[in-house]
Amino acid sequence: MPTWGQILNEVQAEQRAGIANPFDKVRQKYLQQLCALTGRDVIVYASKWTSGDAPPNLVSIIDEDLQGFMEAIHGLKNKNLDLILHTGGGSAEATEAIVSYLRQKFDNIRIIIPQAAMSAGTMLACSADEILMGKHSFIGPIDPQFILPTPNGYQSVPAHAIIEQFEKAQKEIVDNPKLLSTWLPMLNQYGPALLIQCNNQITFGRQLVESWLNNFMFKGEDGSKASKIAEHLSNHGNFKTHSKHINNIDAKNLGLKISDLEESQELQESVLSVFHAIMINLNVAVKIICNHNGNAFVKQQKQVQIPIPIQAAPRGNK
Repeated sequence: MPTWGQILNEVQAEQRAGIANPFDKVRQKYLQQLCALTGRDVIVYASKWTSGDAPPNLVSIIDEDLQGFMEAIHGLKNKNLDLILHTGGGSAEATEAIVSYLRQKFDNIRIIIPQAAMSAGTMLACSADEILMGKHSFIGPIDPQFILPTPNGYQSVPAHAIIEQFEKAQKEIVDNPKLLSTWLPMLNQYGPALLIQCNNQITFGRQLVESWLNNFMFKGEDGSKASKIAEHLSNHGNFKTHSKHINNIDAKNLGLKISDLEESQELQESVLSVFHAIMINLNVAVKIICNHNGNAFVKQQKQVQIPIPIQAAPRGNK
């Protein structure tokens, strides 16, 4: 298996040779190898969320991504899909739309997580018939996030954290009314309806995951397992942090149908080669949705040019 560095050398060699679109060419090479190995259609959904240098609104799952999946699905004939997923999450509503679309196009969906699929990415993984994870793979809690404007730019804020902050403020203000002036600037930024939205989103996410698990991964089984898993993943108290990484062993113990990527050395190497190529591609993009045939939806971060004022040179004294 070529390492990340070796695949980077491939891309750089293509660049030196003057090959057009070297990132695309190398990525496509490894995607076609994976498709030939499995006999299944392959789609990648990956965003540049792990580097921490891209705004959350650009790397999150959003409604625009449905266009990317339409591009990636165009021309595919197989009813079995391998979806390679690398995302920090995003909109539960957009995730629902994507799952609805994928499930009308494919009979069997295997979601492969080469590194991490968190939050709404975990929700999406729970819509699969089977999840493939390696020792280096992680899912996370599904408690929803809100992308809110702050003085430091847009920030992802867990719904449970917002609720807990309101509850803490309420208790402290009742105990000491003088603290009202301290809390008001912080609470005013959220707006009056946000608490209701937080509770609605928590319920919405839990119900979606329970429904998908019942309809696909645990189809034909009683609903107790799906309900237990959805409740556990949506309960912030079980994790204390939205960024908690749940490894393959813990995911199995939770009851999810997890297959080990290491069971097949050939498959593991092929998947990781695709992943390395994708991550190198994300040096020049923030999101990629593509298939093994070459169809690709690539989103790049807009470069904002800030004008620098130029001061006129002082005139000399006459």
